[in-house]
Amino acid sequence: MKRRTLLAGLIATASTRALAADGSFEVTRTDAEWRALLTDVEYAVMRDEKTEKAFSSPLDKETREGIYYCKGCGLALYSSKQKYDSGTGWPSFWKSLPNAVRTKPDNSFFMKRTEVHCRRCGSHLGHIFDDGPPPTGKRHCLNGVSLNFQT
Repeated sequence: MKRRTLLAGLIATASTRALAADGSFEVTRTDAEWRALLTDVEYAVMRDEKTEKAFSSPLDKETREGIYYCKGCGLALYSSKQKYDSGTGWPSFWKSLPNAVRTKPDNSFFMKRTEVHCRRCGSHLGHIFDDGPPPTGKRHCLNGVSLNFQT
């Protein structure tokens, strides 16, 4: 195998899948299983770490009390009690539920950001920024297609 082919494969694998501390997840699926479970847009966001269009998710304006779950595995991720309107066009929260998410550095597009993933299945949720409200000062800016909401 050529070195550049190997390197390209390693970079693609590292950039498209967040790994748990031991390199695995509680919930795992094959690529074919993920594709069967998710729509094309959901797959692009959750598995290939893309971003949905701003203001496209009905969850951005959701105001009822409830819990936001990972669309990939059903893990409870965020409470409506920590949700706020950031004006960015994506559902935003100032913190996640305990032991719900994992983060990793994202230095793409010449920026330093923090990527947020479901800790149980590794699905990409969005990014965390340092411009949120008190008490954390964080903005968990999420893709609505990664979430299911239940009252």
